[in-house]
Parts: sequence; C-alpha cells; structure tokens
Amino acid sequence: MKILLDESLPRKLKMDFGVGNEVWSVSDKGWLGKKNGELLKLMIADSFDLFVTVDQNLQYQQKIEKLL
Repeated sequence: MKILLDESLPRKLKMDFGVGNEVWSVSDKGWLGKKNGELLKLMIADSFDLFVTVDQNLQYQQKIEKLL
C-alpha cells in the first residue's frame, strides 16, 4: 500500500506502518505548503492509496468524489 502522511504529522510516524507499505510524507514528496485540493490531486496522480491527516474538516472542504 502506498501511504501519504500529511505535513502536520511527525515524520517518524512512517515507521509505524510496517515493512509491507511504502510510506511517504508530504515533505518527502516536496509538497510542503500545498493547499488540500492541490495536495489531493497530486496524491491521486502519484497513485497513493491512503492519505493520513489529522484535518477533521477535510471532508467538508473538498469534494473527494469529484477527484476520483
């Protein structure tokens, strides 16, 4: 599984997903400071399976189904 961690999460959290997953941080990808809409488009274009964030309002800020 290819996983993207939001910039608000600690980078060392990458180690908690086990060896069978490919885990990147927003910083690793060079996407720091991107707004949520742009970040989600980049994530989809780069074939990520999962986005981990603590942003509880993301579902209200973005029309996720329109991005797919």
